[in-house]
Amino acid sequence: MPMKNQLFVSFFAVLFCISFAHAQANPEDAAIKTSLTGFINSIKDKKIEQGVNYIYPKFFTVIPKEQMTRILAMTYNNPFMKIEISSLKFGAIEKPEKIGSEYFAMVPYFFTLKCNVSSMNDEMKRKIDAAFTQKYGKNNVKYLATEGAYLINAGMRACAVSRDRKNWKFVILEKEYKPQLVKVLPKKALDKI
Repeated sequence: MPMKNQLFVSFFAVLFCISFAHAQANPEDAAIKTSLTGFINSIKDKKIEQGVNYIYPKFFTVIPKEQMTRILAMTYNNPFMKIEISSLKFGAIEKPEKIGSEYFAMVPYFFTLKCNVSSMNDEMKRKIDAAFTQKYGKNNVKYLATEGAYLINAGMRACAVSRDRKNWKFVILEKEYKPQLVKVLPKKALDKI
């Protein structure tokens, strides 16, 4: 086989493998990413009520919707700690699994959080520092003294839930809240936390 033909065949073999790999990716990935991005952007833009609509409704059996809205509003509209979210990225999204009448998929995601604490006293800053370090790990928390702000590389996980594999709602997963999530997620999904 002439060299030109070998290159031609090799090129199409590589193209085929890439196409096949993309076809094997979860077809739901784009819908999950779009919904989770909508949630994060709503919170970032301080459209808290819009953001709460991305939360899995069954979660509100543990924390009422109005209370969740107030918690998020107090966190992200807090005059003493200005929060900025940026650089949202996704890890490998798990293939959705049908449990009962709904589909569940684990979604790792990452973003940068900048929390300006310059208006807080030293004691509050120490408490905030300890809380951030415990939650995100020492290597992921940096204090920017010139700005009076923390820069945090936040690694998070969510459970995406859908009935039709097109419209996705989320439960943010944190190990310390696993006992409360027993009322929200099926055991098979909880076992992945």
